Amino acid sequence: MPEIVFAERAGVGADGHPRPTEDHVVVLDNAVLLLDGATSSDPSLPPGGWYAERLARRLADDLRATPEADLTDVLTTAIAAVTTENELRPQRSPSSTVAAVRWHEDRVDTLVLADSPVVGFGGFGVDVVSDDRLAGLRRRGMLQTGADVRRRRNAHDGFWVAEADPGAAAHAVKRSWPRADVDAVLLASDGVSIGVDQYALFDWREVLATTRADGPDAVLDAVRTAEKQDPDGERWPRPKRHDDQALVLVDFAACSGGIQGLP
Repeated sequence: MPEIVFAERAGVGADGHPRPTEDHVVVLDNAVLLLDGATSSDPSLPPGGWYAERLARRLADDLRATPEADLTDVLTTAIAAVTTENELRPQRSPSSTVAAVRWHEDRVDTLVLADSPVVGFGGFGVDVVSDDRLAGLRRRGMLQTGADVRRRRNAHDGFWVAEADPGAAAHAVKRSWPRADVDAVLLASDGVSIGVDQYALFDWREVLATTRADGPDAVLDAVRTAEKQDPDGERWPRPKRHDDQALVLVDFAACSGGIQGLP
């Protein structure tokens, strides 16, 4: 089993006040899941973290029961189950990103739905498995209001995310690498990947090196320090001063079998 280290840290709500993290990390015998619940602007809906926790639990149960199943099929079934159990309705439901890494003797499989990337390192170089549809809409100014987000959520002219539409799973970005070629894999919520994609504090090779040398908290610290130096979002416009952060390293080169994380 590879060595797995991870760190999580809560951000703040849209109102700037502290609240529990909506990111969820689950470590299984041969897989890691990272889900980032979307902060809802509608107080009548359950929070994104509520949904992410339930979807993560169902995904974990299904992966334990069917460890060889196609990741798209597992996600489709899990979304359908959470939707039915909680009587959720499309466009009137909380939502979550999904990032998954699963390893077998011969390969490593990945799946990404929405903006929580997975980054592989190995004989193939650096392979960033990302879903940039949401970021592209933001860059074009097409998600200015909550109504904009609802209209483009799980739509062919918009972006795809885990919500109350099981069909969204079919739009996930997937990759498989030969196990022998894989050195390490990172999973990150957008509260961490923003340090690469927007703040340009480091590239993914540097994130890997820092995580190996100083632990994942060092990466989280660097992102938070940058945000504290731009408290009003003048240099880096963003909806919240600090987003939730989660970073996981699956280190195949270490292969010590250890798991280290935050309580």
